[in-house]
Amino acid sequence: MDNVELVARGYKLFEEGNIPAVMEFLDPDIVWDECHGFPNIAGKGIFVGPVSVVEEVFAPMPELYDNFHISMDELFGTDDKVVMVGHYDGTWKETGKPFHANATHVWTVKDGRAVKFFQAVDTAEIINP
Repeated sequence: MDNVELVARGYKLFEEGNIPAVMEFLDPDIVWDECHGFPNIAGKGIFVGPVSVVEEVFAPMPELYDNFHISMDELFGTDDKVVMVGHYDGTWKETGKPFHANATHVWTVKDGRAVKFFQAVDTAEIINP
């Protein structure tokens, strides 16, 4: 399985809610660079390790969003880099406003595991009423 297929599998596992399997894809020392304006991270942006990612990024999501979904328009890569270009869809609970926000992820994969994640997303589309 190449790196693009590994990352695609990670998205599928996330969508299925199989967080333990997602954690196995993340390197124990993964550096997760969440968009610093993203609503669920309370001013923090860099998380290290799968437990930190799950507890501080994934776990708060159901409290903040209804029907959160990642739509992939493109997934491509070369060498150790994989890029996802797509959208986040859902409803921001605080305002009740549905959103369709541009999102881009850049993954670095080494030895079958994600060692780095970078997110760029249109946070204004999510949080502005």
